[in-house]
Amino acid sequence: MAGLNGPLRLQASSTTSSASFASRIVLLLTALPLALAAFAFMLQWRGEINDPSSAWPSDRQTFPGMDNSPIGSSASSTFSSVFRSSSSSSSSDCIEILSRSSSGSLPYYHGSSYDSDHNLRPRICITSSTSAGLEQILPWLYYHKVIGVSKFLLFVEGTAAKPDVSAVLESIPGVKVIYRTAKLEDKQAKSRIWNETWLSNFFYKPCNYELFVKQSLNMEMAIVMARDDGMDWIIHLDTDELLHPAGAQEYSLRQLLSDVPGNVDMVIFPNYESSIERDDIKDPFSEISMFKKNYDHLPKETYFGLYKEATRGNPNYFLTYGNGKSAARIQDHLRPNGAHRWHNYMKTPNEIKLEEAAVLHYTYSKFSDLTSRRNRCGCKPTKEDSKRCFMLEFDRTSIIRGLRDSGIFTATIAQSKQKLISMENLQNNSVAGQNSMKDDLLQHSKSTSQESKATARKVLETGSNQDGAVPPLSPPGLGDILTET
Repeated sequence: MAGLNGPLRLQASSTTSSASFASRIVLLLTALPLALAAFAFMLQWRGEINDPSSAWPSDRQTFPGMDNSPIGSSASSTFSSVFRSSSSSSSSDCIEILSRSSSGSLPYYHGSSYDSDHNLRPRICITSSTSAGLEQILPWLYYHKVIGVSKFLLFVEGTAAKPDVSAVLESIPGVKVIYRTAKLEDKQAKSRIWNETWLSNFFYKPCNYELFVKQSLNMEMAIVMARDDGMDWIIHLDTDELLHPAGAQEYSLRQLLSDVPGNVDMVIFPNYESSIERDDIKDPFSEISMFKKNYDHLPKETYFGLYKEATRGNPNYFLTYGNGKSAARIQDHLRPNGAHRWHNYMKTPNEIKLEEAAVLHYTYSKFSDLTSRRNRCGCKPTKEDSKRCFMLEFDRTSIIRGLRDSGIFTATIAQSKQKLISMENLQNNSVAGQNSMKDDLLQHSKSTSQESKATARKVLETGSNQDGAVPPLSPPGLGDILTET
């Protein structure tokens, strides 16, 4: 029996030993992950490991003024416990935010990028001579960035040249600020323009004429800068004007100009003029929604048939200019031809006029616009002096007469508040109330309704030649149709 039980005891011992080893392995495999998890928890609790999934984003973006608000203050205290943040935020919030240009994003649309791909074509440059403040320039800039403008060349003076304004402008990607310094004036004094005749009629005259020459000199410099930056198109635009790229497959100026045939040198945008809807406008770009269409975008019989109803006693159909603005393809020998057109020293540019796209001109949207223009030149309120200072009739009128007392401004507001009447009824009333001369004009316009649009636009194109710079021209009046006939 003793010999028989010996092998059995050995077999039972080996089985027990194997089971004990397996249980130890299972215990080790269970305890090891638990120990590692506990160790990691202790490290994170002590702050030695940052968990990316639980941390606040490091690119926190606040808007100017948030730090002074209850929400901004509470958010700031929360963020400061998670990552390092500067507590020196002050009134320079706007400059600090706009200065973060490395991402190529706009401050009002954090995370959105505009023109980050330099391979997008065509590349468009806008140049402007401005003395406006940020409340006008910033929305103007961002709007045109959205529709595809790549570069802005801003020739600044007045309010726009103040340090707190220019610092913000310089921090925006794609914006170059050029100050009107003595060095700039010395450089422009050597321009070939002074030795040529096409701009000579505007030399050495005050106010609007001086501005016109200054704009032309700035445009000449902008051509060189834009070409050095690899731009394809250049446009001169004021900061109270917005380009309206209607007619393209998408709402994009880049798309619109990419569809222009390669043999076209200049594209003309007819301008629409804002109509005053009320006398307490604060932000024209967001509050004004009504515009007068340009003569080029209206049927001829409608324009002349309703002329008196549209002018409401003002000197012209538009208060200011009516010959639009233009975009030029950047090429050799390009030069400005006044603030509204471009030209070429070696050839007559091949130009087209767009059928739908336009420049939206937010002119005289506030009464202060009238008084500021009247006061900035120092011209006497006489007919002779106003003609010496201003090119357009309405500007001259604003000098001679007190606009509020004369009723011009009030009449324009009253016009915009009238009920909208259908075009047919309004035209019938207009025809019925006209004298025999106007009836003859309507009859003439009907008989020539089949003529080409190019012929119909001859009146507006007056003065558009290489012999002289194209000044701001008023739209055609009733007398112009008689001249054409």
